[in-house]
Amino acid sequence: MRAITIPEPGGPDALVWADVPDPSPGSDEVVIDVRASAVNRADVLQRQGHYPPPAGAPPYPGLECAGVISALGSDVTGWEVGQPVCALLSGGGYAERVAVPAGQLLPVPAGVDLVDAAALPEVACTVWSNVVQLARLGISETLLVHGGGSGIGTFAIQLGAALGATVLVTARADKHDRLRELGAAHAIDYTTEDFVEATKRLTDGRGADVILDIMGGSYLGRNVTALATGGRLVVIGLQGGRKGELNVAELLAKRGSVTATALRSRPAAEKAAIVRGVREEVWPLVESGAIRPIIHRRLPMAEAAEAHRIMESSHIGKVLLTLD
Repeated sequence: MRAITIPEPGGPDALVWADVPDPSPGSDEVVIDVRASAVNRADVLQRQGHYPPPAGAPPYPGLECAGVISALGSDVTGWEVGQPVCALLSGGGYAERVAVPAGQLLPVPAGVDLVDAAALPEVACTVWSNVVQLARLGISETLLVHGGGSGIGTFAIQLGAALGATVLVTARADKHDRLRELGAAHAIDYTTEDFVEATKRLTDGRGADVILDIMGGSYLGRNVTALATGGRLVVIGLQGGRKGELNVAELLAKRGSVTATALRSRPAAEKAAIVRGVREEVWPLVESGAIRPIIHRRLPMAEAAEAHRIMESSHIGKVLLTLD
């Protein structure tokens, strides 16, 4: 088969479409003939040499895919060869075929195109596990989402709104109309506004009950200031740096919590549990139309370098890599 390889870390042109060995399924795995994969920030970091795949994962980028099952491991039940699926991966989505634990498979939601389904598993599992399972977002609470135009952001807006929360987002002004269409109650231009002051103003001084943060260090202190009493901050990215200062006295006074999580490195059993939750609780929202994949652009898999350039520029939603 062919896959996108990274012979040496570097810029987008470090991605090379090359012949590689075919995968074979372990006893609890299936092989998927890939129709599409989605580009995630983690893929960019892996290309740059900053985020190696976990032990046992394929060396190729790609944390999610959609396609058709072509082989079953000896212990796999409940799935069939020829069945269209999408999947959460530890790596290997930028390829013609990939082996994946059966516990990380999802059926393609009714009403969603097979290619577009590749945009769902990683963001759905990330947002669901952090915003709902971990941070316990409740009806009528306020959710602040940083990076509202990202794949994570566009999904979090829709899920928060579908669950009855008031969603605030930070994003550049040219994205605000689109993000409000997705369900954001208010959009904050982080280039011209202080998001802490804006959050306080928009919540009558309370602050946000839950904050989903992709920025990390540079936002840490201000995020705590933006929390409501009893608020929960979940950090899932480091786009703003690895280190930040935290006012523990302020956190104590608010009885708040700060949690940092990563999905890719979790054990297979934990990923399978998250996938089950997504299938039971999120997929009905997708099938009803309350949540939909937001696609910025589709490109052929061999043009992964261009897809990474787009990923590193301003865009809204997901960038897909497709195979005929």
